[in-house]
Amino acid sequence: METEGARTDRLGLLLDQFDKARDMAEVRLTGLGDEEYLWEPVPGCWSLRRRGEATTPRAFGPGEWVLDLGAADIPASEYAEVARQAAGGMTVDKIADDWSVSVERVEQILAHTGTPEPDATVVTTIAWRLGHLHFQFAGGWEWAFGERRRDPKLMVDFSPSAAVTLEQFWPVIDRWRDSVGVVTEEQLDTVGFSQYPYGSDPDDPFVSVLSGANLEFIHHMAEIALLRDLWRTRFTAGG
Repeated sequence: METEGARTDRLGLLLDQFDKARDMAEVRLTGLGDEEYLWEPVPGCWSLRRRGEATTPRAFGPGEWVLDLGAADIPASEYAEVARQAAGGMTVDKIADDWSVSVERVEQILAHTGTPEPDATVVTTIAWRLGHLHFQFAGGWEWAFGERRRDPKLMVDFSPSAAVTLEQFWPVIDRWRDSVGVVTEEQLDTVGFSQYPYGSDPDDPFVSVLSGANLEFIHHMAEIALLRDLWRTRFTAGG
């Protein structure tokens, strides 16, 4: 049974999904403090660090604080995506450039058979996850609706303050939502409507880019919610 006034078109479904995820995320982030924001639950976390103190080789940011980023690789969870890219006509060289890895690494993945080994995924802090979403949505807007000039990794001046981060974060998210809200059917199907320089956006129809952006927002916010639960119960958990 269709709810009165509910949209069932492609854009409407994506917007409804994003809106619900955004509303839940804002509630879940209420009351976030600096200590929790920067909490590293295990050794070796990726986080937000002062320039010069980062231990990862590709940490980035325009100011005093940078976001950890390790050496480029393709995790096992993305092997299927690499296979889809190759099946869709992308050359090995283009795939390697897309993932910032060597051609040999792409060839190794494409030749892989059987079930991939589970990823040894690095644990990241709430600060890292919010910073990751922040620069991606800021850059996503710039390269779809803006001037398509600025490097996404240099667009966000990361802060160790949770309050400052959220004050700057939500307007970026809402600007993205407002611009997506008036996209036309023709633009949804336009390959390269987004020219975001990191990833496959220039080779994808914009509707696929929007679907990917929703997935990125939802899964990182779910991870943040879990970290908040772990923080809240860290002194009461048994064991």
